[in-house]
Amino acid sequence: MFGRLMNSYYYGKSGKGDYRQEDLPKNRWQLFWEMLRIRLSGLCRINLMTCVAWIPMMFVAVMFVNAVLGADDLARVKDEATGSSYIALVYNETTDENGNVISQAMQTSLTGFTQSLLLLLVPCLLITGPVQAGLAYVTRNWARDEHAFPWADFRDAVKDNWKQALGVSVITSVLPLVLFVCYNFYGQMAKQSMFFILPQVLTLVLGFLWYLGLVFMYPLMVTYKMTFGQLIRNGVMLAVARLPMTIGVRLATLIPALITLAVVMFTGQWVIALLLLAMYYLVAGNALTRFVYASFSNAVFDKYINVHIEGVEVNRGLAKEDEEDDLEQYDDEVLEQNNSNLPQ
Repeated sequence: MFGRLMNSYYYGKSGKGDYRQEDLPKNRWQLFWEMLRIRLSGLCRINLMTCVAWIPMMFVAVMFVNAVLGADDLARVKDEATGSSYIALVYNETTDENGNVISQAMQTSLTGFTQSLLLLLVPCLLITGPVQAGLAYVTRNWARDEHAFPWADFRDAVKDNWKQALGVSVITSVLPLVLFVCYNFYGQMAKQSMFFILPQVLTLVLGFLWYLGLVFMYPLMVTYKMTFGQLIRNGVMLAVARLPMTIGVRLATLIPALITLAVVMFTGQWVIALLLLAMYYLVAGNALTRFVYASFSNAVFDKYINVHIEGVEVNRGLAKEDEEDDLEQYDDEVLEQNNSNLPQ
């Protein structure tokens, strides 16, 4: 029974016809859902295979959430020595059953605490770059209905692109800390002069463009041969060219995190919500996110890059009108030939 079930899973049911041309998806939306249905188990397997790379980052994120939600108050505290004030996480004192003080109230600067965690986040994000490149290659093939081995092709993509992948992940890992420091610095300077609001806003815009460009950078490095500078420039340019849709794709991949945030806000059960979110990313979240990016980037590459390269096939995995016409013409010729061979 189990053997027949596995044979049916891997080789299909006997007597079931192959895909015909008219069965192929007609548009990108149909292609995405059809490939997701076929490759969902493969996405889970490759996600479980690579999830260890994201465990340190998840641990740092849990530390931050635990510190913020565990505080009894978030208040502005004045430093008596310097006269300056800062936002602090305030932990009230606790007492035992006899009324004895176990721990005094503790005030931790939210800015300093966040900087420390962002510094810890640098190596956590740094190690994910080569893994992202491997995932980008496998999901790119699957998203356009091409074959890819989950382990062998993933390993080869990491081997061929690890240098550029590390370069991208270095910038990605350092950028949150740089943005946070620059935003706070220019915010303090803006209290003295409104001129510093401009670099403060510019800092956020540059960081925003970088994170939008990440949608295309890993698919670009596993698809085309280009220098690191060309990779960064093309990734950002494609994000700007398809700005509304790129933002929409980014937001779509954040839906599980937004649902978790809503559950925490309305129920207060942040431990259970975070555990469920962690399970989602450990089982399928990272590979599914990369699959969404691959489906979107495949369409953008066909529109802006592949049409300008001679001999490159576009709209892979989609039904082509010219092929349908050729097939109809071929069927008509075969039918006419068969009719001519019939006895009069």
